[in-house]
Parts: sequence; structure tokens; C-alpha cells
Amino acid sequence: MKLDIAVLSGDGIGPEVTAQAIKALEAIAHAFDHSFIFKEGLVGAIAIDKTGNPLPDETLELCVNTDAVLFGAIGAPKYDNDPSAPVRPEQGLLKLRKELGLYANIRPVKAYPTLIDKSPLKREIIEGTDISIYRELTGGIYFGKKELSADGTVASDLCEYSKPEIERITHLAFKTAQKRRKKVTLVDKANVLESSRLWRKVVTEIAKEYSDVTLDFLFVDNAAMQMILNPSQFDVILTENMFGDIISDEASVIGGSIGLLASASVGDTCCMFEPIHGSFPQATGKGIANPIAAILSAAMLLEHFDLLGEAHAIRDAVEKALELNITTPDLNTDNPLTTEKVGDFIADYILNPEDSNLNFENIHVGQSTII
Repeated sequence: MKLDIAVLSGDGIGPEVTAQAIKALEAIAHAFDHSFIFKEGLVGAIAIDKTGNPLPDETLELCVNTDAVLFGAIGAPKYDNDPSAPVRPEQGLLKLRKELGLYANIRPVKAYPTLIDKSPLKREIIEGTDISIYRELTGGIYFGKKELSADGTVASDLCEYSKPEIERITHLAFKTAQKRRKKVTLVDKANVLESSRLWRKVVTEIAKEYSDVTLDFLFVDNAAMQMILNPSQFDVILTENMFGDIISDEASVIGGSIGLLASASVGDTCCMFEPIHGSFPQATGKGIANPIAAILSAAMLLEHFDLLGEAHAIRDAVEKALELNITTPDLNTDNPLTTEKVGDFIADYILNPEDSNLNFENIHVGQSTII
């Protein structure tokens, strides 16, 4: 298969982790005889600095005219610490999602057996956790009308949803549940919010079309508590934009590091894949950023194009890295490897899953040896 992939590395650690995702994809291309062509574009703070625009027209055109987008991270302290800045990096990401029609954000959350003790939560609580979070991405309070009174003392943000916006992501969530454990949990605040009551009405109606899937409901405050008390109860979580943003970040503690969480943002014609962590400017250039979330995002890219064996090869390599503790400082404080070396190992394992002579004392990585 031939794929043209737009690479929007962005800011901070974005370029470092994205480079490792590309490395894994190049290994897949070699091992499975595919052709992946990578084309770079500017986004975020670096785009503002160079063009004055967080999403230049050239970048948007590139994304529209390629098969998929591989995204890194955006954000820089000079913008993050200045909420009054009129042009901000996140405006580029929000516009990109809207312009590409990326209405569904999919975030897998898994408790890896080898990392259970890295989580701040107890083993017996998180063991067996395997969740797929479906977050609506282009509606709700983030995109609603925003107002500030003339005297600057009263502000409002409109949370608005239409029936079609709810329907399209709901069908995706139920179709995924049919391939998993056949349960969807709608997270809302229907006891208070009119928009949530519409969500509950529409989702309940659609659920009748999927008789093999069980539909459950949780208010978002209870869902946040249950994510800590009993996360293994969840299969597919379906929710609106802001609730999904919060719940999925909360879920990151289950795996022991936010550096493990990948995501896909999909629409009817476009798709984008990115780690959910931020730009982590304090770590930029130090080689300590965990690249696994970016690499797993590349696996989701392959899966989107039905390259299931290829996606499985990446996940196998990631699990082997975790098993052997070939990880960055967030997961391995005693003998950490650099961002690049973790990427090297995963790419090498994709190419040489049987041949790699793996043990803790002498780890074969391409042509080099790490002691």
C-alpha cells in the first residue's frame, strides 16, 4: 500500500517523539513492502513564530491532500503563560479538527501487565482494564459562541450540540463495541444540562439498532470516580467534547504514564493520529520524552487503513520494549534509555522479531549495542 502522510511535529517534544513514530512506520514499510511518503508542515507555536498563523494555509492544504496526518504536540511557555495572547497554538489544532471534519476522537486506555506496578492505583483495581474512549471532537463548549461583557466582568461559553453531531459518533462507538466486549457507557450530565439530555435521547434511540450491545449511563462526576475505583468495568465510553477531554486525561494514570496514550481523530474523509500528551517544553532536547504514545498512534494509523497485521507488529514491539524495561525515565528511573534508543529498539524489533538477541545485559538495537 502507498500512503502519503502529512507530518505535523509541532512544538516541544513533538518533533522528537514523532521522529520515532516515523521510524516505526519506515520499519513497517520495509517489513511489509509498503510505501509511506512523509511530507512536513508547520503547526502550533513554531508556525506562529514563522508565519504569524498557528495553522498556515499551506499546512491545511497539505493535510487535505494527503491520506493521513501524523501529529506531534503544540504549545510553548510564552503562549501557555499568557492567556491574553490573541493568537495561540491551540487555535491551530482546533481549526485543523474543524476544517478536516475530525468529529470523533478515539483514545485507547490499557493496563499493560508489565507496568501495573508503575500506576499510582492498586493492582487489583486496574488489572484487566482495556477501554476505548470515544470523544466528540468538533462540537460542544470548545466550539460554542464565546462572549465577554464590555466591562470584562461577565463571560459565557455556549455548549451546543445537534442531533446529527451526536448520531455520527454514536454509530462509530457502537460499531466498535460490537467488536469488543459489547458495552457502551454514555457519560453525560443529563440531570443538569439540556445538551446532555439530547445526547441521552439520541443515543438511546440509536442503541435499538445494536441489539447485541448493552448501553449504560453515568453522570460525568460519577464516571470520574468510577475511573479510579473500578476502571475495568468500562468497555467503550461515549461522551461529549469537554467531558471526554477530562475523562481521557484522568484515565492516563491507569497505565502509569501519559506517555503511553495514543489517539486517533477521524471524520468521514480525513484522519489524524497523535499522542495525547502535551508539548512538555521542559523536556525538549533532553532525550527523556516517552515516544511510545506517538508510536502507538502510528499503529492506530495503520489499523485505520486495515493494515491490521502491521499495527499488531508495532504493538508487539512496544509490549516487548515494556517487558524488557526498554523505556524512558518516566517508566524506568534506574536505567532509562533515551527517546531515540527506545525508538531504535522498537523499529529493530519490527524488522527482527526472531533475530534480535534480547536480554537485560546486552540489547541488540540495529547495529549498536546498549549496555
